Amino acid sequence: MVLLTDRFGRRLNYIRISVTDRCNLRCLYCMPAEGIEWIPHDRILSYEEIRFLAEILKSLGVEKVRFTGGEPLVRKGFIKFLESLKKSVQDMRIVLTTNGALLAHFIDELSVSGISGVNVSLDTLDENLFRTITRVGELKDVKEGIRLLTQRTEIPIKINTVLMKGVNDGEIGSLLEFAQENRAVLRLIEFMPLDDSVWKEDLFIAASEIFERLPEPEMWEQTDNSADHSAGPARYYRNLSTGQRLGIIEAVTHHFCSNCNRLRVSATGVIRPCLFSEGGIDLKPALRSGDREEVVSRIFKAVERKPESYRGVQRGATHMSRIGG
Repeated sequence: MVLLTDRFGRRLNYIRISVTDRCNLRCLYCMPAEGIEWIPHDRILSYEEIRFLAEILKSLGVEKVRFTGGEPLVRKGFIKFLESLKKSVQDMRIVLTTNGALLAHFIDELSVSGISGVNVSLDTLDENLFRTITRVGELKDVKEGIRLLTQRTEIPIKINTVLMKGVNDGEIGSLLEFAQENRAVLRLIEFMPLDDSVWKEDLFIAASEIFERLPEPEMWEQTDNSADHSAGPARYYRNLSTGQRLGIIEAVTHHFCSNCNRLRVSATGVIRPCLFSEGGIDLKPALRSGDREEVVSRIFKAVERKPESYRGVQRGATHMSRIGG
């Protein structure tokens, strides 16, 4: 087996695939209030093309695929697709990132899907603030989805919270309680300057300050997650009193580029070597023609372009919803 390894010796065994650019929310750090122009459906990868890609990636040593959007659950037939995909790539970990608003509608399907995890984006437990951040969302829908996921499935859950100074940084304690009640791991994320149209420097709060704001910060001990396949970029901590786990993602202050093991594929089939990369390699023509060798060749071209650090990448005006984070 030829494994995906970049020129800096990093093995790339984790791929994020966006299945749609469409979303039912308009989160203020993700896209402008007016939304964005949706990509025509015929330019979006079909499920058959995504399955073909996943099977190729598995043959190249990829161990984990995370499906994102926009919001993946808005795409018709998505959970059924995950269930069938899992059967064809049984050894691959299939995970999902969602805003949670539609989870309750798909609990029965998710419970038999065989997926390895669900990450739910949830930035506040305050109903009015939730409407402000998402612009159109209802907090009760997300909470109900998480509750049902907790009670009716055994799927591991992570709750991802983008902390913004003066917005939701006073809710760390309540978010920790909510996560513990729902057997979820809370992950607190630094606000990333990806999209200049939504980035505001005065909202940024550094990981060091996040840690200081934890309830009884002296009770949190950093853990060794080197053997944890699902740890990702977060630094994890364990509460010495309760045993609860917490992740902090230092996406800006202590970037994790040296250990980056991922590539990203957009809903239109463009594979990006870095989250901040404006350019990428278009896989769609080769996927649509069924040319396996050409797909592999283009994947390796993207691997060759993977930068040592995001700081050297020329950024463009890219909305997070277009590349799935």
